[in-house]
Amino acid sequence: MATGVTSTRDSRRTFGQEEYSLYSSLSEDELIQMAVEQSLATSSSTGQPPGPRGQTHSRSGAQPQTNGPVIQNTAAQPCPKNRSPGTNSAPTANPPRSSYFRRYDGRLFRTPKPAVELDPVVVAIKNGDEETLSNMIKAGKALSAPNADGWTPLHEAAFYNEPGCVKLLLKAYPGTVDCRTLGEETALYLATCEGNLKCMTYLLEAGAECDITSKAKETPLYKACEHKNVEAVKLLIQYRADVNHRCNRGWTALHEAAVRNDLDIIEALCKAGAKIEASNIYGITPLFVAAQSGQLEAMRFLTKCGANISTQASDNASALYEASKNEHEDVVAFLLSQNADANKGNKDGWLPLHIAAARGNMEIVQMLIPVTSKVRVRRSGISPLHLAAQHNRNDVVEELIEAGYNIHALLSPERSRLFEDKRTSVLYFAVYNNNIETTERLLKAGANPNVDLINPILISIRHGSIKNIQLLIDHGANINAYIPTHPTSFPATIMFSMKYLSLLKLIMDFGGDGESCFKCEYGNRQHPEQVQRRDDIGLRDKKPRPVQFCEMVSTPGIYRWAGPIIDVLLDYVGNVNLCSKLKEHLDSYEEWANIKAKSEPPRPLIHLCRIKVRKLLGHQRLKLIEVLPLPGRLKRYLEYNCTDDLM
Repeated sequence: MATGVTSTRDSRRTFGQEEYSLYSSLSEDELIQMAVEQSLATSSSTGQPPGPRGQTHSRSGAQPQTNGPVIQNTAAQPCPKNRSPGTNSAPTANPPRSSYFRRYDGRLFRTPKPAVELDPVVVAIKNGDEETLSNMIKAGKALSAPNADGWTPLHEAAFYNEPGCVKLLLKAYPGTVDCRTLGEETALYLATCEGNLKCMTYLLEAGAECDITSKAKETPLYKACEHKNVEAVKLLIQYRADVNHRCNRGWTALHEAAVRNDLDIIEALCKAGAKIEASNIYGITPLFVAAQSGQLEAMRFLTKCGANISTQASDNASALYEASKNEHEDVVAFLLSQNADANKGNKDGWLPLHIAAARGNMEIVQMLIPVTSKVRVRRSGISPLHLAAQHNRNDVVEELIEAGYNIHALLSPERSRLFEDKRTSVLYFAVYNNNIETTERLLKAGANPNVDLINPILISIRHGSIKNIQLLIDHGANINAYIPTHPTSFPATIMFSMKYLSLLKLIMDFGGDGESCFKCEYGNRQHPEQVQRRDDIGLRDKKPRPVQFCEMVSTPGIYRWAGPIIDVLLDYVGNVNLCSKLKEHLDSYEEWANIKAKSEPPRPLIHLCRIKVRKLLGHQRLKLIEVLPLPGRLKRYLEYNCTDDLM
């Protein structure tokens, strides 16, 4: 107990919560005795027997009922792993536990663990004491009755690998040979799980049924294959075990042998009539399992026995696809050498090359490229380049480009809709991952940076990746890109860079349209607090109203930056008129007074000349201003790097 011994459910308080002064006259031993007595009284009142709740096995009604070994049935671990042949003690479901009490001074103390009273039958079996067991049988002791978990002494003897005890019990109680525990395990099943061959032999000779299943519908033969016990498999086959029995997952013994690459067992099963093409509930055959788990030798043997090399599961995934997904290079090479079809897609239309590109396994990619149809790839609606770029497989991207895969390939509309941003191009994936190496490789190969709904340059701006922004602009990205689904009256490139003045200046240096920011539809008129939606007044126009620049800088996250943003933009525009809302912003901070004055027309002639020259040069020439045949001072002036006048 953690806080003392609790009382019955009445008004009495717990021992640990009472005033210590009430017991100050008692000795420590008296306090302990009081705690024990109160604990026993509590157990009696709640209907729980005092003392440990877990006991040893019981074999008759005269002895206390106890908890025997509990076998949990699962496909992968049907028997307790802490049990092995020759184990000296059996685990119990509820082992005896020490009791904890609190002393009068608040400290905890623990009572010793109560001694476990061992069942003499179990003790005799575990010790291999055949004489004692024989005397018990002669004395008329009932050794055929199961315990609380359904275990009989025969189960114990088979489990603990005591063939002499098994023989005695079978002779005395032949009717228990196929008795099952609560987990529906027979003595033969338990002996097989533990690899106790001699016990298995005695049981089979006594007429034990080979094909009685556990709760998971697993037979002894299935477990023998699972434990790679060749002798047990051959013994069970000798006694006509069903080699094609299926467990609750539809697996056969051959599936188990294939996944464990045990050729001796596979050969024994095949000779006994095991079905090579038996499939589980997912349509998976033994060869498919071997390919999936990379068991090359098992695949070779099954192929010689006539297994279909192009087998497919219920989701249409082929053995070659699974081997590529799990990166088993040797298995892929073998399957291709056997003419496995590399153009069979799974339910999503992915080919083995798709998954190999996504995994980034260069060796498998190189094996699959020559045997994969580019027409079949186009029909799938997604290129291996998309997947390689999505997963940052730079070397695979390079290999696919050299192999002639189209860098202009777009996702099909069905696949594009799976992404919230409706991306389509290979380049978009590279930019989205901020993968500069792949972005540069694709652009140099001629990728178009302006085909996606959301221009990749907007993604680079959001990442703050100067290198990618420059790469995209150098290869023709639209510096004044908009987002069709979220219309604004000014470029989205400016909108995305407003929080970072250095980025905003970079966008303007490359030719950003700053004048559109000052073309407000309200002008000097008062701006409405909230623009009424047209569908609210019955017009139901599908096109949303473009957001104005003045509305954007009025948002809480940008309002305090409105002045510096306007100041940067004014350096790249001529005579403009600020709307009433922008003027209100500039009036809200005293230090922005010079910015408002800067916006008042007319602007200086030398500034207007710079704007005019930049317009005449155009966006593409501005990127090459360093190599233009112009005086150095003029170049610096056009690039806003010269603070003095040209005159």
